[in-house]
Amino acid sequence: MDLEKYNFTVSQKKILEDIRKDFFMWNEKSFEDIFPLEYEEKYSGKQLSKKIFEYYTKIHKELQEKPNDYKQFEGIKYNVRKFEFKQIEKKGIGLGACPVASEGTRCCNLLTLDAVESCGFDCSYCSIQSFYNQNKIGFDKDFKEKLLNLNLDPNEIYHIGTGQSSDSLMWGNREGVLDALFDFAKNNPNVILEFKTKSNNIKYFLEKEVPKNIIVTWSLNTPIIIKNEEHLTASLEQRIDSARALANKGVLVGFHFHPIVVYKDYLNDYKKIYDTLIETFTHDEVVLISMGTLTFIKPVIKQLRTREMKTKILQMPFETINGKQSYSIETKKEMFSHLYNSFKSWHGKVYFYMCMEAHSLWKDVFGFEYSSNNQMEEFMKNSYMEKIRKKSL
Repeated sequence: MDLEKYNFTVSQKKILEDIRKDFFMWNEKSFEDIFPLEYEEKYSGKQLSKKIFEYYTKIHKELQEKPNDYKQFEGIKYNVRKFEFKQIEKKGIGLGACPVASEGTRCCNLLTLDAVESCGFDCSYCSIQSFYNQNKIGFDKDFKEKLLNLNLDPNEIYHIGTGQSSDSLMWGNREGVLDALFDFAKNNPNVILEFKTKSNNIKYFLEKEVPKNIIVTWSLNTPIIIKNEEHLTASLEQRIDSARALANKGVLVGFHFHPIVVYKDYLNDYKKIYDTLIETFTHDEVVLISMGTLTFIKPVIKQLRTREMKTKILQMPFETINGKQSYSIETKKEMFSHLYNSFKSWHGKVYFYMCMEAHSLWKDVFGFEYSSNNQMEEFMKNSYMEKIRKKSL
């Protein structure tokens, strides 16, 4: 459909272009396939434009509000992207506050360490694509020396994660990154160093003595979401098997359910994962279970539509919460309570938390709430350190 043919406003054209892209990405029928030819017989001029605009926005809204079904994605081939490696020069070490922290959400005050910039996986919902050039993987050529010269207060406990700007494990020890991080953990026993991953690349960890203050956490999702939205990542089975292998070696592990994605019968699919974890691990081996869901800022939505990849991630009923687009509070209560109640035998033994979610949700889901981010940070670090100390005995 030629948008210039009709008297749409500039704003209407922009909205319709986004809807056209969404229909393509969701693998729905195109504008041309569903164009209401009868409208051209009934209406003309501005009235025709208004009716066409209302028609497409109505269909778009109905699709967003209907639970996703990935059956129509069968047979769709993912176009593997290419990327290149480069050494980069950075002024600092890249240690800072979590980039998605906000006043409107309860935050654990995680410190993030940019060991690598950009990711080789291609998850459709990932925010990394809005921060870095996705096709260039950057390694700080002075990373090891900067870590050695990093001055930390020996009387303070630090929780540092390396999986915010890239996957923590997928690159292995390329450019000596893991060598440097292992030495850093050994030299700083007051640091809780978290490697977060969707990979099964644990070879280095199996071959080396892993410092007790290193924890390795896997982001898990259902097979449907992994297949259709988490491109190039390890399968669910591979991730769980990798976690089991490291737990066998005495490494503390954890699991992030972030994002939990709503689709047809999604709760049943996630419940299967929860049950598998309880059957596969003891609570002493697991340091954390986190939960979160799809939360978008406008640049990420814009970037997704620019790529025009096949994905249903934007096919959801958006609500503005804390300045970001996400599911409704009621939907979040459902998904998070379902997760937490599925792990009743682990309550009080594993640290559970919500990532980037409103303060009000904590009381509804957990039955309590923290008074501040600092209080949450203190409870989290104390819980992690208690398990680390037990492993060290």
